[in-house]
Amino acid sequence: MKNLLKVNLSSLLILGLFAFMPELYGQEKETKMRALTESSDLIVVGKVLNTKAEWGVDKKYIYTDVTIEVDEYLKGQESESTITVRHPGGEVGEVGELYTHMPSFKKEEEMVLFVKKNNYDGKYRVYDGANGKIEIIKNKASGDKYTTSNKKVADLKKQIKRYQKEK
Repeated sequence: MKNLLKVNLSSLLILGLFAFMPELYGQEKETKMRALTESSDLIVVGKVLNTKAEWGVDKKYIYTDVTIEVDEYLKGQESESTITVRHPGGEVGEVGELYTHMPSFKKEEEMVLFVKKNNYDGKYRVYDGANGKIEIIKNKASGDKYTTSNKKVADLKKQIKRYQKEK
C-alpha cells in the first residue's frame, strides 16, 4: 500500500508540473511578442509580391530582396504601398545559399512582418530572423485569418497595438 501511495503521489506531482507548463509557455510567447513589437521599426501585414536574389557588391554572398505589398502598418508611420526587405541567402543561377535562421518567402504568401532598418546599408531586414515573420492562413470555411500557431490575426493585431500603448 505504501508503494502504491508513493507511485500515486509521484504521478500527481508530475501531472501537476505539466499542468503549469502551457501557462509558462504562453508567458514565454507573450514575452517574445512584446520584444519583437518593441524592437521593430515597422510592423506590417501584407503579402509577397516578388522576390529577387542577387550577388552582393563583393560577390561573396547572395542576398534576396522581397517586395511586400502592405495591407496595414501596425507600427511605423510609413505610407508606402510596398516595402522591400533584404535578407541573406537565395539562388542565383546554379549557386544557392541557405541560412536556416532566416525566414523564407513565397509569392502571394500573407504574413505579419517585424522589420528593422539596417544601419549599415539603410535597407529593411526582418527583425530576429525567422521569429520576425508570422505566416497567415485563411480558413476557407469561415474566411477568418489565423497565424500558423492558430491565433486569430485580429487578436494578434490587438496584442501588438496594446504593447505599443503600454510602452
